[in-house]
Amino acid sequence: MTGRRDQRSTFPPSAHRRRRSTALSAVAMAACASLAAGCGVVPGLPGAADDEIRVMTWAPQQTSATNKPGMPAMASAIVRWLNSQGGVNGHKLKLLTCNDHNTSVGAANCAQRAADQNVVAVVGSYSQFGDSYFAPLEGAATPYIGGYGVSNEEFTSPVSYPVNGGQLTLLAGLGEALADSCGPVTLVRPDSIAGDQLPQLLDSGLQAGGHAKSIDQLAAEDLTEYDKQSQKALENATSDATKTGCVVPELGDRTATFMDNFQRARQDYPKVKTAAEVGSVDQTVINSTGGASGPYEGSYITGWYPVASDSRWDQMKKVISKEAFGDNRIDPADAGVQTTWIAYQVLIAALKKIGDGEVSADSVRRTLNDGLKVSTGGLTPTLTWPYQGKLAAAGFSRLVNADVNVQTVKGGLLQSANKDALDMTKILENADLT
Repeated sequence: MTGRRDQRSTFPPSAHRRRRSTALSAVAMAACASLAAGCGVVPGLPGAADDEIRVMTWAPQQTSATNKPGMPAMASAIVRWLNSQGGVNGHKLKLLTCNDHNTSVGAANCAQRAADQNVVAVVGSYSQFGDSYFAPLEGAATPYIGGYGVSNEEFTSPVSYPVNGGQLTLLAGLGEALADSCGPVTLVRPDSIAGDQLPQLLDSGLQAGGHAKSIDQLAAEDLTEYDKQSQKALENATSDATKTGCVVPELGDRTATFMDNFQRARQDYPKVKTAAEVGSVDQTVINSTGGASGPYEGSYITGWYPVASDSRWDQMKKVISKEAFGDNRIDPADAGVQTTWIAYQVLIAALKKIGDGEVSADSVRRTLNDGLKVSTGGLTPTLTWPYQGKLAAAGFSRLVNADVNVQTVKGGLLQSANKDALDMTKILENADLT
């Protein structure tokens, strides 16, 4: 694959880029006048002392679509933990939070507020509207550390420092994991521009494992039920009577609706397996859909990090226990919570490297650009962000961690299915994503 890809999201499509403007700044400041408008700070830190370092974490909350309340909640716990120890290099942190409400305007407002408030970085955040929020961040040269990987701009913007490989790596890794164990593989995905990239990603892994391409099954974006789509997926997956077929739903927020219809329809067909990636299915979803008796039992699920039971998460769990005990927004098994934890490890490493120097967005960005190597205790490979990463030729110059951990659902719990993470770099280099 050569050339630079169109910068469009691999998750549900977002609106057009909102350019930074005076009017937008005014809207952002007005919107942040109250917590109800989506912005806040860590309780107990009402003012900004000279030695405080401002950071921001944002995520959608209380919406009818994707919600990630655990990410700002985890950020609050981390900041309290750091401040209880005197901060970093004697500087305490002040956390600002923002709710993008799953809208492009909300995302732009959060980014504009980050710029106006002179935060040194946006850390461990989630928003699918990269084409809206990166303009204000780039205009202010504010680093975006450890986004969820939900938009392609996170892997192309010069101010982005991703800690995982986004959906790009998860689908390629899922294809490789399914190649040996599945008969026909049916991909159910949105009939949209964003959805058009999904078959190539899944197929890149399938073909690397010697498997035929997936059966590409489109579904309208605005469906409220998937009875017909479930039946068609089952017919395709069971077309070879000698092998157990697999169904991979990639429908974003509507995946749960599909699986509800699919669970009923599958009773009339031969056995099939389901598979997904952590962007669509995590432990919370597995629990809510029946656990061991639900549709994901026996499924392969690809994630960026080790399973939550891995000892490498012990420090994070200690922080949660100490600073957020009883906060049910924070689930240690949630990929958003895990991403926020790792992103703050990057920030801490950058601040320690700066030492007694001036801490600003510029100094944090320069430190990250100057070859800083960040160890995350084995949760990811050592992270560093060269100007052009290994996947620059594929159009993703900022993607530096292409590792995927394959997990399987046993007894309703996600468990590791591979000893070592799979590195998707070479597969993505050869994938045809144009």
